[in-house]
Amino acid sequence: MSVQDEIDKIGKCFLQDLEKVQDSSSLDQLRIQYLGKKGPIQGLMPSLKNCSKEERPLLGKLINELKVQVTSTLEEKKEALSFLEKNQRLSEEKVDVTLPGKKKFLGRPHPIQALMQEALEVLSSMGFDIQVGPDLESDYYNFEALNFPPDHPAREMQDTYYLTTDKLLRTHTSNVQVRIMEKNTPPIRVVAPGRCFRNETVSSRSYVFFHQIEGFYIDEGVSFADLLATMQEFWSRFFNQKIEIRSRPSYFPFVEPGMEIDVHCTNCKGRGCKICKQTGWLEVAGAGLIHPEVLKSGGIDPEKYSGYAWGMGIERLALLKYEISDIRRFTENDLRFLSQFP
Repeated sequence: MSVQDEIDKIGKCFLQDLEKVQDSSSLDQLRIQYLGKKGPIQGLMPSLKNCSKEERPLLGKLINELKVQVTSTLEEKKEALSFLEKNQRLSEEKVDVTLPGKKKFLGRPHPIQALMQEALEVLSSMGFDIQVGPDLESDYYNFEALNFPPDHPAREMQDTYYLTTDKLLRTHTSNVQVRIMEKNTPPIRVVAPGRCFRNETVSSRSYVFFHQIEGFYIDEGVSFADLLATMQEFWSRFFNQKIEIRSRPSYFPFVEPGMEIDVHCTNCKGRGCKICKQTGWLEVAGAGLIHPEVLKSGGIDPEKYSGYAWGMGIERLALLKYEISDIRRFTENDLRFLSQFP
């Protein structure tokens, strides 16, 4: 078969195959079949070597004309198929304007973050500056500078996640205290919000990570009465009602004397429930006068200045504020639960 006969045959076969094409995908396959590197049109080129010098220019021209014709025919077919497919898609995607619209849900803060912000706004209105510290902390700022010597038994009170012998996940936001003291001179009135981590047994009242706000005030003549007054004012503003508080002696290495702050359980109104362990009271903060050794670590003279500090867990406040019985609900990411909060 001559080269010209092969050209005519390829052209006829192409037109026959083109009639069978019904969609764009099949058209693309046909394009590759005839115009690809391994296609019959490209396969004609080596045949020119066996032709005479007089025939080559004419046959080369015929091959190029075939290639141009196939290409243009494919483009015309593509436009026609695209038009048909578009009309078909539009007919299938008709919108029924009588159907109800789809509701769009707006995002909202997590209840713990919202509650922390609410507490910070109250404390800010009371004159406290907001400062933050690192989650990954050194042993010095988390323990030693806060009067926890390396062999102090009080370290056993907090099950700590150590990453190295010196680096750990902070167990309290008290790690901010000495950092602030080193860079400022009294009067210092600061609150420090953030996450804390402890290797504790998960229960309805405790979790392996939680959120805390640390507050402290340092100046000349700061007394225990100032601490109690601050606590009474904060809790009353926070719950937007007169809240009864009580203090109990307790031990924390970084305060002396130390105490626990309890508030009258707003969940059961003092009658006793699961949250308050049937006592009618809920522990919400540890507090006390800042230990002289901690002041020294921060470069502050304890003979001239004194101060108080307290730390409170936000999840514990949420149990009271929202009357929820299980702290684990805040970490389960159940939208049915989370969507209840404004």
